[in-house]
Amino acid sequence: MGTDGLKILVVDDEPNICTGLSKGLKSEAERIDVASSGEEGLERFSQLRHDIVITDVRLPGEIDGLDLVRQIHETHPETHIIVITAYGTVETAVEAMRRGAYDFVTKPIDLNVIRHQVQQAAEHHRLVTENHRLRDQLAEVGTISEIVGNCKATHDVLRQVRQVAQTDATVLILGESGTGKELTARAIHQLSPRHDKPFVTVNMGALPDSLLESELFGHEKGAFTDAIRQKIGSFEAAHEGTIFLDEVTETSPKSQVELLRVLEAREIRRVGGDKTIPIDVRVVSATNKDFDDLIRDGEFREDLYYRLNVIPIRVPALRERREDIPLLVEHFLNHFCKRYGREPKRMAVEAMNALISFGWPGNVRQLRNFMERLVVTVPTDVVHLADLPAETISSPSAVCGSLSTAVEEAERNAILAALASCNYHREKTAKLLNISIRSLHYKMNRYGLH
Repeated sequence: MGTDGLKILVVDDEPNICTGLSKGLKSEAERIDVASSGEEGLERFSQLRHDIVITDVRLPGEIDGLDLVRQIHETHPETHIIVITAYGTVETAVEAMRRGAYDFVTKPIDLNVIRHQVQQAAEHHRLVTENHRLRDQLAEVGTISEIVGNCKATHDVLRQVRQVAQTDATVLILGESGTGKELTARAIHQLSPRHDKPFVTVNMGALPDSLLESELFGHEKGAFTDAIRQKIGSFEAAHEGTIFLDEVTETSPKSQVELLRVLEAREIRRVGGDKTIPIDVRVVSATNKDFDDLIRDGEFREDLYYRLNVIPIRVPALRERREDIPLLVEHFLNHFCKRYGREPKRMAVEAMNALISFGWPGNVRQLRNFMERLVVTVPTDVVHLADLPAETISSPSAVCGSLSTAVEEAERNAILAALASCNYHREKTAKLLNISIRSLHYKMNRYGLH
């Protein structure tokens, strides 16, 4: 993992620990500062806003480690704080985590353990920062983004979107129906230098072959029986902007030849016309089909596939990003409550667990529709299990493999639901699950639920 400008602050009154951690973590950060008291630690933090703070619980002066954790977390909750505590005083570490600490390590310090914790904290901090930056950029250009989520799969999509947006490279978006492929295409456009130019969508599967060529390239007056006037096609309409070819695999062999010619020559000819028209468009396409099968069966041209697949972005299915379901549920509930003038609603823990466990064959689109239905039909401010559509309860996701895998999946989903129900407050979540906070912390680490 690169340092990426990471700043770490070590607060401990033992010089040997400060020196040892500074040397041992040198490869993990661009800058490491040390402080010998809570007061000095706060002062240094206020100057540099460190990304990770490692602090002992017992510090000289009026501000001890717990106070330091609380004050930093209240003003900068995105900062990851790792607490050092004497062996056997786990209760103190629990209190520190209740006040906002990210993790704890017991003395004597194992450098490998703390380095691993720093790497985990740094990776999570990087992903969250990257996500916030992209959302800010989307907000600046007027996009209401529903690319909601904090899991690694979602962050990977957002990272790719930001990387390709500033180029004119042709992008192919892959994913099941309902995963948000058009939303991803719009994000690419909105973050690109072409954002103030047209974004034109063509559903290639919704048009018969007889109309597709006219829709894409336009036609001249009199080109065919119903051509009573000249028509500008989608490629011309998208000039200097972006054209999004949805369900591109539904294109007929004849239209594939025409599309390949346009992508190679960067010019179009209207149906019935005799002159070529140069075009400047960014091409983004999408499909939910498997190209390998289509090419093997002769249903899709391999040369066109390579033209479209310059940069592929795969949008994960909802069942592959279950960590995002509570965030999506909250997002859609708030959205539809505002739309229909309803009081805010929340999910009961058993209802959220059912939603997390469900297979979601229709992906985010299906979840969105379910949330709209619940806002309209449930009169209370809490949505219970009995309020959910029957299929979400009777058709859970299929779990393949061993019994232990199924048990782990169920446990992970239950913890996710409980965290969401408790607004990610760890102590309340542990009480709700009837386990110790140490057990909760262990299981969250095990399932990657930070």
